[in-house]
Amino acid sequence: MTTETTTESTPETAPQSEKPRHPVDRFFEITKRGSTVGTEVRGGIVTFVTMAYIVILNPIILSAGVDVDGNQLGFAQVSAVTGLTAGVMTILFGLVARLPFGFAAGLGINSFLAVSVVGQVTWPEAMGLVVINGLIIVLLAATGLRRLIFDAVPIQLKLAITVGIGLFIAFIGFVNAGFVTATGAASPPVGLGIAGSVATVPTLVFIFTLLLTGILVARKVKGGILIGLVSGTVLAVVVEAIWNLGPMFAGDEFNAGGWSLSVPELTGSIVSLPDLSLVGQVSFGSFERIGVLAAVMLVFTLVFTNFFDAMGTMTGLSKEAQLADAKGDFPRLKSALIVEGVGAVAGGYASASSNTVFIESGAGIGEGARTGLANIVTGLLFLAAMFFTPLVSIVPTEVASAALVIVGALMMAQIRYIDFSEFSVLLPVFLAVTVMPLTYSIANGIGAGFIAWVVVRSLSGKAREISPLLWIVAAGFLVYFARGPIEALFA
Repeated sequence: MTTETTTESTPETAPQSEKPRHPVDRFFEITKRGSTVGTEVRGGIVTFVTMAYIVILNPIILSAGVDVDGNQLGFAQVSAVTGLTAGVMTILFGLVARLPFGFAAGLGINSFLAVSVVGQVTWPEAMGLVVINGLIIVLLAATGLRRLIFDAVPIQLKLAITVGIGLFIAFIGFVNAGFVTATGAASPPVGLGIAGSVATVPTLVFIFTLLLTGILVARKVKGGILIGLVSGTVLAVVVEAIWNLGPMFAGDEFNAGGWSLSVPELTGSIVSLPDLSLVGQVSFGSFERIGVLAAVMLVFTLVFTNFFDAMGTMTGLSKEAQLADAKGDFPRLKSALIVEGVGAVAGGYASASSNTVFIESGAGIGEGARTGLANIVTGLLFLAAMFFTPLVSIVPTEVASAALVIVGALMMAQIRYIDFSEFSVLLPVFLAVTVMPLTYSIANGIGAGFIAWVVVRSLSGKAREISPLLWIVAAGFLVYFARGPIEALFA
């Protein structure tokens, strides 16, 4: 298969028959990228709708973690700072990088903090480690080292990352919707719905939303994804009003037929003042508490996860938005990498966990977003969400998940540009694509692909084609994958 990069529109080939008509157009290059203000606004709204769950999910994850002193973070406080940092960082990225990539608390890192880190340190100390991780990433980006590593990645792996993220997004959507569930058995580990069948009303709402959105996108209806999300939410509200399904988890009780995260109903006031008391609750005492080596290993894990999750996500989104060139580079790459590091610093300082680029931004891109103006819309909605948490939570995860599956399918299309004629390319690409969804980690998929690429390609007579930096990164991933035994050895 040959590469057909000329078949898609890029920044150089995008329609330019119209000249920018106002400063906003010129600043964000809206016309140059073949977009319109209306399209950007619509895309920004769609991105927010698909990301809004983080205002609910992030506090669920972080507030469940009990630190070494027995303290927990408050749900309302975490929800407020989650909306604050997501809004500020999304707007900042839109203004600096001028790309339609939304920011919010990264799910990989927040889970790592709640499960693995705070059992050893306090919450302020854990957030101090996140701040250090962000400063390291900013330094790598500012010195150009992060860009060099980005450039050292061959285009085949960059495309594989895009495809893998597409499958990962779709898998997240299937799991969040209850369409795919854990069986609790060794084999098969996952299955369809409950006992092999779709047995809940929320999952049926997901299927309805998925099919409706798919039809609209296939027929090239403008705003198809947004229409699908709104229609699915309206249906969910009606269903809940009729059957009163309630949440899946209510205290210690489990309701298999309930909504997974947010119930599509409004109860009480839709407006509340945000509690931002967690901002600035940061400490760097972890090095004294657990020792320098143990703290360094935690920072190493955070940096690797943050670094390559973000790199992979931005690669995938830029390809999907047709903003990447033949090598996978996209406009204002260095600025984008620096701001992404700032997101980690801001997230740690606000106790919201590291903020990074969200793969759900692909929903807005699928709706047509191509510039940072979409980010301004998304960011403002996140800031407003601090005051309207009850209203934001009305969109059930099952409905938002349908958009993720649609976007995953769109990103999967990038696989047609990879030449599979050499098995030394096929195997690393296959590993990168499959390990991401199977291990629920973008970084794991990238690591598996990098290691396989340098080993298989070099022993197949292609060693001279491999950048020395890729060897160093692959070695770093070996340490990353073996961090558990290494930590145990030094402990």
